[in-house]
This record gives sequence, structure tokens and C-alpha cells, in this order.
Amino acid sequence: MPENSEAKATPSNPGATPAAASAKPAAAKAETPTQVNQQINKGRRRVVWACIWGYLGVNFLMFLRFFFPRALYEPNTQFNIGYPADFGLGIDQRYLMTNRVWVVKEPDRLFVIFARCTHFGCTPEWKPAENKFKCPCHGSGYDSEGMNFEGPAPRPMDRALLAPLVAFN
Repeated sequence: MPENSEAKATPSNPGATPAAASAKPAAAKAETPTQVNQQINKGRRRVVWACIWGYLGVNFLMFLRFFFPRALYEPNTQFNIGYPADFGLGIDQRYLMTNRVWVVKEPDRLFVIFARCTHFGCTPEWKPAENKFKCPCHGSGYDSEGMNFEGPAPRPMDRALLAPLVAFN
């Protein structure tokens, strides 16, 4: 005989329906302490695996970085300063920020001094009142030609090579 889909009314539960009867056992079924511990352990495992994969991922990225060059992009060491007529007598500082050089023009010659102290590599300052280059770090002093005459600098400042101008007819 087919089962009746309706729940039978009992004296303790008059008018009960199947939905109410099936909900009661689900509510009565509470989580046991072992189920709670298993959920905590799963959370711990996820954290541990996340740490492991994170560690491996960082190491993989460091491995990939090996294949990319570590190049320093410095300014070009050869550049055009123009014609001697473009400079007045004395020290010209227009290339100090871009190429770290001073252009020195005297009545009979033109030369370029690399603006680096030979003691520790600082950039000296031109002091026009004293007519000398003065290193702010350790007090090295250079004359207008770059020759050291005071302080701990072991040698004169370096000079840049000037390429001769080629005239085309």
C-alpha cells in the first residue's frame, strides 16, 4: 500500500506536517566536538598550505629575476658642448646638473673638468669669490684648473677629453 505523504496526527503532535517532522531531527542534530576540531584543523591546513605556496611563489619570482639584467642607466659619456665662442671667460656651470662637468675657458684654451672630488667622489662647489672649487664634505680645495692645493684630496680633478672640431668644406 502506498505511503501517505501526510504525517499522522498524534496526541503529542496534533496537525503535524512532513516538513515540520523532518526539520525537527535536523535541529536536534548538533555539531559534536570532533566535527568542530576537524573544521579547525582544515583551517589550520589551509593556512599552512598558503604559507608553503607563498614561500615557493616568492622563491620562483627570485629565480625568474635572475634572467633579467641589472643594468645601470647612466648618462652618455660623450656629448656635444657646442663651439668655443658659446662660452665666456671663466667657469661655465650649464652642464653641471646634466653631465657633471664644468667648462673652463681661458684666453688661450678651453677645457672641461669632471666635477668629482678625488677624495671620496663628492661634487665640489665653485666659489667665484675665492676663485676655487671647494668640496663640502671634507674640505678639499682645487684651483680654477682643477689642481688640488688643500685638504685630503690625493690628486687633481679629472679632465674630459675634447674631440677636435672637424670643418667640412
